[in-house]
Amino acid sequence: MFGTSTELPGVAPDLVVHDTAGWSPASVLAGDRLDTLLDSSRRRWNAQPHAAAALAWKAYTYWLALPAVLGYASARRVPLLTAGDVLVHFDDPRPLVTLGLRSGTEVAVLPGDPIAIAGLPHVRVVPDEEALLAELRRSLLDQHLSPLLDAIHSRVRLGKRTLLGSLSSGVAYGVLRSADVLPGPSAETIAQLHRALGVEDLVELVPGPNGRLDVQRKTCCLAFTLPQPKVCKGCCIKS
Repeated sequence: MFGTSTELPGVAPDLVVHDTAGWSPASVLAGDRLDTLLDSSRRRWNAQPHAAAALAWKAYTYWLALPAVLGYASARRVPLLTAGDVLVHFDDPRPLVTLGLRSGTEVAVLPGDPIAIAGLPHVRVVPDEEALLAELRRSLLDQHLSPLLDAIHSRVRLGKRTLLGSLSSGVAYGVLRSADVLPGPSAETIAQLHRALGVEDLVELVPGPNGRLDVQRKTCCLAFTLPQPKVCKGCCIKS
């Protein structure tokens, strides 16, 4: 979907991790490895603590949500990205953190999906799209990102709306950047995902200069506070 067969820094090759040596469940990020994540972000961007936390969350949530976002958008197949089945490590200096999925991670599908009748132990069949989106929210937000958000919020003075704005924009960008290979209208897919995650009021889809949709944020990731300030495309703070 990204037009490349090469490795994407930040994501395990082929996404699934078969040898888990050196990997940890992502649940550690809401616990004793939160400092590792925040310190890595602070050093990478030379950022103050609140900006480092906002940028770490922005980067992490984009790559984390992508398999579920694109799985739903392309095939109505949703890998259940719980904090126990997502694995992380900090051994590669190129990305902020590297993510992968544990082998055997459950995938939620609709009854009409060809793999629904295969009897595979890691396939969870749900009755309709509403239930599929509910599984996406439960696994990605309730069981993974909400504990991490609460842990970050307890460490730095950073509003939850600011953090959820980055999740909202990341979901939208994930769909729009792959729009050429996805079925159906992008705006409708983004709206479905946003409503499921409860972040539908944090971005707007606007016409871009090339005639395609673009993302206009209503919150800021705080990149403008860096020593070399950056105003992201679609930021609510104008340059």
